[in-house]
Amino acid sequence: MLLTEIRPEAYDVEIDLRYATPDNLTGRIIYRRAACYLHPEAAAALRKTAAAARAIGLRLRILDAFRPIEAQWRFWEALPDPRYVADPRGGSNHNAGVAVDLTLQDPDGRVLDMGTGFDEIDERSHHASPDIPAEAQRNRVLLAGLMAVTGWESYAFEWWHYQLPGAAAYPRLSDSALNPGML
Repeated sequence: MLLTEIRPEAYDVEIDLRYATPDNLTGRIIYRRAACYLHPEAAAALRKTAAAARAIGLRLRILDAFRPIEAQWRFWEALPDPRYVADPRGGSNHNAGVAVDLTLQDPDGRVLDMGTGFDEIDERSHHASPDIPAEAQRNRVLLAGLMAVTGWESYAFEWWHYQLPGAAAYPRLSDSALNPGML
């Protein structure tokens, strides 16, 4: 299989796949089956990130990972803005399993304040936004630092999105890459 399943107990992460709920930019359920997958290289990097977070008393909360190309079309239909949703004709790095959307939580499971919510389509969601409280800015820098030192690159328009370097070179995959699929 081209993808590795990310299980909470195996990676010491919390999984909260928002596209398996209506709490996302489309306002509807996209993933019929809530399962988290990454390319094996991304899974290895995620394991390092989870260990780095754990070392400072935090835990990763995964909001999205592999996204079948069919789901990309649903996002594009809901929001055809290439700053926030990759055009499905070229695909998203999520479609290759080499991108992850995530945040940090404390030991009690409380999500750290990042200044905006996940999938909040607003300039305040940009990494460099000065229009969020200082604590949220620090939390974003903390997340960005953890991700950078464990092999990830950020995306300027979304504080929650990280991808492997060279992500565009990985093949885009459909739901048929999984058995059973997510959609």
